[in-house]
Amino acid sequence: MSKAVFIRNAAQLVTLQGSSDAPRVKGEMSELGIIENGSVWIEDGVIQAVGPDTELAEKYEGRLSEAEVIDAAGKLVTPGLVDPHTHIVHAGSRENEFNMRLQGATYMDIMNAGGGIHATTRATKAAPHEELYKQSYNRLNQFLRHGVTTVEAKSGYGMDWETELKQLEVAKQLNESHVIDIVSTFMGAHAVPKEYKERPDEFVHLLVEEMIPKVAELGLAEFNDVFCEKGVFTPEQSRVILEAGKRHGLIPKIHADEIEPYEGAELAAEVGAISADHLLKASEKGMKAMAEKGVVGVLLPGTAYFLMAESANGRKMIDLGVPVALSTDCNPGSSPTVSLPFIMSLGCLKMGMTPAEVITAATINAAHAINRGREIGSLEVGKKADVTIFNIENYMKLQYSYGVNHTDTVVKNGQVVLRGGQLV
Repeated sequence: MSKAVFIRNAAQLVTLQGSSDAPRVKGEMSELGIIENGSVWIEDGVIQAVGPDTELAEKYEGRLSEAEVIDAAGKLVTPGLVDPHTHIVHAGSRENEFNMRLQGATYMDIMNAGGGIHATTRATKAAPHEELYKQSYNRLNQFLRHGVTTVEAKSGYGMDWETELKQLEVAKQLNESHVIDIVSTFMGAHAVPKEYKERPDEFVHLLVEEMIPKVAELGLAEFNDVFCEKGVFTPEQSRVILEAGKRHGLIPKIHADEIEPYEGAELAAEVGAISADHLLKASEKGMKAMAEKGVVGVLLPGTAYFLMAESANGRKMIDLGVPVALSTDCNPGSSPTVSLPFIMSLGCLKMGMTPAEVITAATINAAHAINRGREIGSLEVGKKADVTIFNIENYMKLQYSYGVNHTDTVVKNGQVVLRGGQLV
């Protein structure tokens, strides 16, 4: 039995209570459930009580001496941040492409010239399991330092069975060894391998008939993702891949409408995807379809920022009723960042979202985007005790004071794993 933890007297305790069954939409995204001078009592990795400090101090008066007490006076306390879209399991770096883009090359120009995803694929294929694990573990440490307690991790830098398997096995090992929880997604359909460039349907067949069944049989992923984009996978091919995953118990996700309008948002609604991600060029029709079906729009403003592109229209999506989440899209080519708080600032500055909305988007809605809304994403009795404490006095300052890591303390599964900004 682990020691009780009492986080007390927070300047603002952001609870987001009452949103475990479905992601928040429209005005609900601004309802943070703030308790001033709030406290949380934790036992055995689970939240036992949430409320005003005076109330909890009286309730647990006889047990204060046995608990680890964290004084959060003058600080902001939120649910642990959740990143629902990353490519953290990879090898190599692509800073040379950054320089190429600054000189005018586009993302697709670089990819078609053998760079982009293909460059990372080569590095990831060449990396031994141990090296891939080490690099990814270090990235997770950086996520933790920025207040993130749960991360989705995609494969997709192999596009052959051996490398996809290696990525998924590394993700599984990370989930077992690192304090951050890892939720795995199979993304064999990240790009069409060069050897299949002139016969992409054969690669789709390979995915559908061989790779997806193996992933499901081994239990290595919960979700199945596809890059639906001109020059990558068509909407028809994407539908085949996603429906095949559904037959094997894998929940659909989709990289949609990132570079050109391509009816990816519409497809996400049609196949019952849990999320459609990117959405820079999504149509209003597609947004409305997502809203109707409750598909979470996972927006990645860091990718648009890094590619010097216009961000997705987060304001319009929220107004139309799309449940919006935010993510770093951590990857070596288009968003090499681990700072979800910085992404939240971009949500405000580049997508018209409010400070309250981005808090919701990086906690409870992000949790729903990876099918974890009933376990994490809010501070409620019975949920996992994932809590982040920021060294600022209110939630608006988290986005206002951008580019600064305000994370002070992180509690994961009821254990303090970051204290004073340092890993424990």
